[in-house]
Amino acid sequence: MTSAKKSTIVRFYAGVFPLLERVAPPVGAKLLDQLWFRLPTVPEKVRRPRVELPAATPFELPFEGGLIRGQVYGDAGPLVYLVHGWGGWGLQLAAFVPPLVEAGFRVVAYDAPSHGDSAPGLQGKGRSTMPEIADAFQAVVADRGPAYGVIAHSLGAAAVTHALLHFAEPERVVFVAAATDFAVTLDAFQAAFGFGPRVRAGFLRRFARRFGPMESYEGVRAVTDLAARRALPPLLAIHDRDDRETEADGSIRVTKVWPGATVELTEGLGHRRILRDPAVIELALGFLSTDREAGDTPRTPRETMGR
Repeated sequence: MTSAKKSTIVRFYAGVFPLLERVAPPVGAKLLDQLWFRLPTVPEKVRRPRVELPAATPFELPFEGGLIRGQVYGDAGPLVYLVHGWGGWGLQLAAFVPPLVEAGFRVVAYDAPSHGDSAPGLQGKGRSTMPEIADAFQAVVADRGPAYGVIAHSLGAAAVTHALLHFAEPERVVFVAAATDFAVTLDAFQAAFGFGPRVRAGFLRRFARRFGPMESYEGVRAVTDLAARRALPPLLAIHDRDDRETEADGSIRVTKVWPGATVELTEGLGHRRILRDPAVIELALGFLSTDREAGDTPRTPRETMGR
């Protein structure tokens, strides 16, 4: 979607929501629900990898009446899964593939339901949810094999955290620009569209009926609950201080309650360019390649130089 078209849509809803706030808040809550779970459109040319990739073995996996499509790179070695975020696609993390394969890993990249080349799931065309993305991750791991490592971007990190409640954990996890608080996103929606407390409260009630309270998905709360239930694998969280879509402070807070976690902070890379930065890729590869055990004492958060 072009920025001009996007701004036109925002202006339209910014005119509609204040009216619905006054005269029909339930209608406003339903409209907000529709917008919340709608995926952005990403043209195919944007999804083309910017790096030269090794030979791939494509696969398809039946899921919720549709198909998840992905690729496996490498012939042997521990499996590392690439998990994209909201509106993303598996090969958005393509820059990680060549160095991982060269280091002796097999890499699984796939598109979640309604994303990229995968078919819609139960939410329908152009729509999804974080729990659906988590369920898709579990399904791919069950089909392709146990995960040694996971590299997850943005909402993909929240989905992996959610999935850890229900299936055997990987040995190592890397979160890049993790989304840790839906309430922050809801605040951004409210600032852009101009709805008020009644529409917001109605939407939160709709959300809670389907998924439970929104605050239960907040990163620190979710990880604290998860850590009380089971041992967690070592985590490396990488986040850019200049990220305008997810807050670096969220990753810092999560690593404080995730036993054995480390956080690395960059500058000047934002939310997406961080996925192509050589220093970030080197950090992730080094973390996945090390024999450090999960019980090691976490380090104090420190910065790395953005490129």
